[in-house]
Amino acid sequence: MTTTISPAPAATTPLWKPLVACGITLVLWASAFVGIRHLGDTVPPGSLSLGRLLVMVAALGAYLALKGGFRLPTRKEWPLIAIGGASWLGIYNLALNESERRIDAATAALIVQVGPIVVALLAGLVLKEQIHRWILIGTGVGFAGVVVIGRASASGDTGDWIGVALSVVAALTFAIGVLTQKKLLPSMSALLLTFWYAVAGLVICLPWSGELVTTIPDISVGNIGWIVYLGLFPSALAFVTWAYALSHSDAGKFAQSTFLVPFITALMAWLVLDEVPPALAFVGGAMCIAGVLITRRKPRTN
Repeated sequence: MTTTISPAPAATTPLWKPLVACGITLVLWASAFVGIRHLGDTVPPGSLSLGRLLVMVAALGAYLALKGGFRLPTRKEWPLIAIGGASWLGIYNLALNESERRIDAATAALIVQVGPIVVALLAGLVLKEQIHRWILIGTGVGFAGVVVIGRASASGDTGDWIGVALSVVAALTFAIGVLTQKKLLPSMSALLLTFWYAVAGLVICLPWSGELVTTIPDISVGNIGWIVYLGLFPSALAFVTWAYALSHSDAGKFAQSTFLVPFITALMAWLVLDEVPPALAFVGGAMCIAGVLITRRKPRTN
């Protein structure tokens, strides 16, 4: 999922470098949906969330220790970190992992794309930002797309409405994470903020510690490798490459590129899992993406 970071001027940076970083990020994020789907039958959602976050916290902590910039949050920052991290990296992971036990990877990725719509709505309700008519129209289109995806998924052999609902929960918790992030980024670096969000998410998943310990002996070496991969690459490394891309080019243009994630996911799921979502799910996914684009339109000023 995406974050909004104000880009720093970097006129001397060749364009191909942020482009490559952006491409790496999108592929890694797409691979996360495939990896979660692959592990769904063998690793319980709580154990998978906890294992992935343990790797992510260790990787980002080591990176911060080497590069500098590590500090404890202030008393005012802790509540927002607790809310944002628990939502985005705790509940989000739990909901998405359970969702992908019920629906295919590409369908889950398509539904999670409504997250920016929820961000726009919550920004109006919580941060008192303007809720104009384009936000309302886009919300209607986007969630109509979710209904279409739900119908397609529930009528097939690979999904149900509960899986669709859990992906919507993941989109909602992502939105909560983004809103708290907007309040924290002016005083905290993106990498440091992500590290503390991961710590907060890890705390939420600690109740599954016993389950993880008892599950590990039954997990194949290959699947343990998948868990490490999810924590190290789509989580830790992808955030570093995404932050680099946004800080060296136009943030708005790169943010639009995240709409490619569901389609990269579909291609990877077909190649790795021999899994193709229902055709109608792509129609619903297109509606979700259209809804997000509509919400980003600006009302005319007279």
